[in-house]
Order: sequence, then C-alpha cells, then structure tokens
Amino acid sequence: MNIAQPIPCGDPDRDQRRFEQIIGNSSALESVLEQVQRVAPTTSTVLVRGETGTGKELVARSIHNVSTRCGRPFVKLNCAALPFDLLESELFGHEKGAFTGAIAQKMGRFEMAHTGTLFLDEIGDIPLACQPKLLRVLQEQEFERLGSGRTLHVDVRVVAATHRDLAQMVRNNEFRSDLYYRLNVFPIMLPPLRQRREDIVPLMWHFVDLFGRKMGKTIRCIPPETMAAYVSHDWPGNIRELQNVIERAIILSNDGTLPNLLTADDGQQPAFSAAQPTLKDYERDLILHALQDANWIIGGSSGAALKLGIKRTTLMAKMKKLGISRPAQRGSKPAEPYGHGRTDSGQLGNADPPGVWPPPA
Repeated sequence: MNIAQPIPCGDPDRDQRRFEQIIGNSSALESVLEQVQRVAPTTSTVLVRGETGTGKELVARSIHNVSTRCGRPFVKLNCAALPFDLLESELFGHEKGAFTGAIAQKMGRFEMAHTGTLFLDEIGDIPLACQPKLLRVLQEQEFERLGSGRTLHVDVRVVAATHRDLAQMVRNNEFRSDLYYRLNVFPIMLPPLRQRREDIVPLMWHFVDLFGRKMGKTIRCIPPETMAAYVSHDWPGNIRELQNVIERAIILSNDGTLPNLLTADDGQQPAFSAAQPTLKDYERDLILHALQDANWIIGGSSGAALKLGIKRTTLMAKMKKLGISRPAQRGSKPAEPYGHGRTDSGQLGNADPPGVWPPPA
C-alpha cells in the first residue's frame, strides 16, 4: 500500500521523518522499521513477506528512500499480473522482431531501475521457466534482451515481496532453491494488523483525514463503540481492508460521525469478515460477466478483452488461472479448459475459429 508520497532526498529533516509514511508505533512495527534501517544502506537483496494488505510495497519504498539510492529510479512489477511470455519481456526487454507483435525495441524493468531499486511484488508467482534468468541477473547483474545476443550490465538493488511460503514451495518443487536462497538474503516479516492492534486507531484517523479531504467531508467523531469494534476486529485483509472500510464509512456518514460497518443492524454476521469475497472472486465474476456479455468472444472489436481493457492473451491467461471455461451446451462435448484446443502432443492447435474460446461444438 502506498498511503503517502516518498520523502524527497535533500530534505534536511529526512533522517527524522524517514518513516512518516508508515503509520503506527507498536513494538511489532518498530521491529520492522529497525530491520529496514539496518538493511537499507547496503546493496543486499531483501525479501519482504507478509499477508496481503500488510504494506509490503510501502516497506520496499521505505528501504529505497532510506538508502543511498534515494532520488534514483524506484521501479515496480507485479509478477502475478502477467503470463510468462509477457513477464520475461517486462523484466528484460526485447528487440524489434523478437516475437510476433514486437514492433519496436523495448526496455525492461531491470534497465529502467539501473542505479536504483527494483521491487518485484508477488515473486512467488514467477514461472519456473523464468527463474534461471532472474537468478542470473541477481548474481551477475547482467542479462540479454529477448532476441538479442548483446549482454547488458546493470546496477540494481532488488526488493522482492510475497505472501506465499517460498520455503514450502521449494520443498514442493514449485520454486527453485537457488533462487530462494539468493532472494532470502535479508528477510523481513510484516506482522498482520491483528498482531499490532495498538496501531489501528492511528490508522483509522489517518484514513479518516485522507478520505475526508478527498471527499470534502469532515468526520468529527468516532464513537467509542465503533472504535472498540474496529480495534477488536481481526482484519483478514489487514491495512488494505481497514482503508477500504473507512472509505466506505465516510461515504455513508451524514452527520460527521463515523459509522460502524462491522456489525449489521439485523444481528447477522459482520459486514466485513473473513467470509467476504476475495479479490480473486471479484476478478472471476468480472471476467465471467464480460465473457457472457460478449457471447464468449475473446478478441476483436466486440470481444471480452476489449471490454475489460486488457490484451487477448492476458485474458486467456487469467481464464486459465481462474479455471474459467465456456459452459458446454446440451448435447455437446465438454469445452476445453483453455486455449484453442490441443493436439495429441499437448501443444495448442490452430483449428478453432479466431477470437472465440472455447470453440462452439
């Protein structure tokens, strides 16, 4: 989460205000900030772990801001947001003509982050096929663009983040052990919000002020019962969930008092709980709605990809990841789970009509 702008270098009070973007003074948070202070002046790779919504990107930015690289590029990439072919190009760049659609040379994120910091979010989702090349650039600080034989050298400090247990993934052969050890030079574990409850009230007032100014509304009072409900809540979505609840509460407030959205008036389950739909559920519903609206046409001017504002290949990758397939019509054979149909060798075939997936029986 990025809840404030980075502190500019050259500020005479920077040393005193270096962590003003991070709200709270709990012992658990102080321990994290102490680790940030220790590792920031070095060039060591940092692995930030923690549940979703705990502020991993904010900690990565703090490491960059406190380091000697402050004022130089801070580049970020979500490794879970792209399929393998696009991810490799985003990381290392490509030459013109390297693959279909590569109409111009493109600089990768490692080049963009030269002399600065590269933040690789959701590193646990990087495909196995891409991991050896990432390991090489971490060890040797060199790589080649896709379609090029020229070796490029960079000076990049890498901060990676994940909510997954990489050690267990190594044991399951889902993540390379040598890459894990190279990333895990200096691990920082972020505590969930339920383990730093004393920070909830300062965070509440911070978000009340932030969203109140954005919406032009003034919240003068947080009732004690509301405060107690928020402090005792487990916040499975952590700071991101708290932020979204406060934003909604300010929208619903009419009298300058922050309402309690955690307890339904009819005595049912809390309005925000661990049973709430996840981001993955919302993404799946959004994609399904777009596909149904487009009659299951993916590409083209009337396809679901255009409606969603993403590339056709990206939509297909997301459909595969989420297990979305076109419902089989009565009397037809079941639809393929992904792609344009498969040959006997397991490779994708090209026999299906372009832009329609899965093909009609």
